[in-house]
Amino acid sequence: MSIFSGIKDILGQINKIDGSIYLQGRDFADVYAKNIALEEEIAARTKELEQANQTILTLNSVWDMMNSSQPLSSMLDKIVSILHNEMNYNFAAILKLETGVDEEKYLTIKSSSANSYIIKLLSYINETEETYKLPYVDNSIILKSITERKIYSTPDIKGVIKMFFPFLTQEQLQDTLSNVNSKIFSVVPIHNGQENFGCAIVTSDRENITDTEMNFLSLFANQIELAITVADLFQEVKKQAITDPLTGIFNRRYFEDNIVKEAERALRLKQPFSIIAMDLDFLKKINDTYGHQYGDIAIKTIANVLKKEARSIDIPARIGGEEFDLLLAGVDSQGAYIAAERIRKSIESQVLETIGGVTASIGVATFLEHSDRIDELIELADQAMYKAKLNGRNRVEVAQKQSENNWQQIAVETFLDILAKKRIPVSENISKELSEKLNNISLKEQSANDILYSIVDMISQSYNQMYKTGTTKSKILLAVLVAQKLEMDKQDIDKLRLAILLYDIGNIMIPEEIFNKKGPLTEDEKNIVHQHPVIAAREILKPISNIQDIIPIIESHHENWNGQGYPAKKSGIEIPIMSQIVLLVDSFYAMAQDRPYRHAYSIDEILKIIKDEAGKRWNEKLVDDFIYVVKHETI
Repeated sequence: MSIFSGIKDILGQINKIDGSIYLQGRDFADVYAKNIALEEEIAARTKELEQANQTILTLNSVWDMMNSSQPLSSMLDKIVSILHNEMNYNFAAILKLETGVDEEKYLTIKSSSANSYIIKLLSYINETEETYKLPYVDNSIILKSITERKIYSTPDIKGVIKMFFPFLTQEQLQDTLSNVNSKIFSVVPIHNGQENFGCAIVTSDRENITDTEMNFLSLFANQIELAITVADLFQEVKKQAITDPLTGIFNRRYFEDNIVKEAERALRLKQPFSIIAMDLDFLKKINDTYGHQYGDIAIKTIANVLKKEARSIDIPARIGGEEFDLLLAGVDSQGAYIAAERIRKSIESQVLETIGGVTASIGVATFLEHSDRIDELIELADQAMYKAKLNGRNRVEVAQKQSENNWQQIAVETFLDILAKKRIPVSENISKELSEKLNNISLKEQSANDILYSIVDMISQSYNQMYKTGTTKSKILLAVLVAQKLEMDKQDIDKLRLAILLYDIGNIMIPEEIFNKKGPLTEDEKNIVHQHPVIAAREILKPISNIQDIIPIIESHHENWNGQGYPAKKSGIEIPIMSQIVLLVDSFYAMAQDRPYRHAYSIDEILKIIKDEAGKRWNEKLVDDFIYVVKHETI
């Protein structure tokens, strides 16, 4: 073999090796490229899986909110937070479509993410999210999205901002956009059933919106719609629980719950609040003359005036029937009087079909000024309202502290309360007659006392047919003379007058067959009788705040000096002196009247019995003064 042939063979082998290396290199390059593509596909699929997981978690979060029955505002805040913090949108907000009184449509911001440029935009025009009305512009991306129920996106963020904030200057707009790292603006329509609720808006730093993102936003919008539906149902149920169905204002339960909270706040801040109590005048006359449907119109009229005149922080409520209360947070009695007078004039100015018009009697009471107890404050407001009725109706009266009331006022207000709230079982006719007398009484006239006495006589005669007209007046005259003999002061004498008017009211709760029984009472029957002071004091009178210092007198008016009385078997100085006077006066007139089981005693016989019981039933000194008054004073 020649040397050239050998070299040729070697070159051929080298070429084969080079070809093999080339082929292997190309195979390696293909494998590498395939690995790169596979890794990219795995990364893309992983990202899609993460997005899918995030979507599921997000939708589950919305679902959990629906099951928690949160208020709508809380749900919307949570949804916006999810979009902004978990789904990484630069900005998110929920807008609600509203219709003004002139049918003009606009959008309000129900919730938005914490974002510097929306705050800056609002600050330029001196508005807040709660107050600003965003224009609902024809042919805009917002209008198209809501009406077509389709998601729309645009990169023209500047145009969107100009649409929402048309009053911005070019410098303000440029300043805002310089801090915005958003490239695309998307609108997601939201519906509540067949109604257009509004939309969610989001901005992103991505160049465009992907199909996956579109699918997510569509699913998210569906969940938002479900959340809104559930929240609306929850709000409706809650509204029904706290509102009066006839008038649409709050009910008694809601009012009482909130007055407790307001009292706690007032005590903490040492700040007053006031209650306005009002009662529609002549509702019964309206019902009887025109029918109950017009009575309902009159009631609704009062409620509508309260809605109009009340501030957003005030609480107007229908307490029952024709009675309304208004809680004025942070308002003293002077401010409450001005508000009450404005409400009274507004009610008076209403022109109603068929009825013509209505009026209301109004009372005002202020926490920390008139009382620091809620129950007493409500009672004082009611009493002021009753006083407004007594003084001619269609007027405002401010409550007085008990020390500023005279005993006749307290008596009238107490009996009105007892009758109006049916604290005792009297017939409808008697209740109506007594209420009319009380409502028509004039405390400035001499006859006022006689009317009060006659009312007590009528109540006593409703359960005791032998009770003589005029007895109540005689009892009070005798009790006052004895108190004067004991040199009691005027305030205690006025309390004694009230005690005489009210002490026996518990007898009306004793069954008639026991009260009028001719033979001796059984032990069980005696126990029932012995409960009447307790019934009078605790069940009938205790809820009435302005006679709380009269109740101990009444509760002990059957206690004996020697401890053998009832109901608590008190003795000696444990028994209030005024309770002893009430017992002595009551016993004197009881013995002076016929009973089913005996005839009336003479005056001499009565005084002898009383003298014999001195030191047992009564204080000896009191007996001596009592006998002196009976013998020497005209009664």
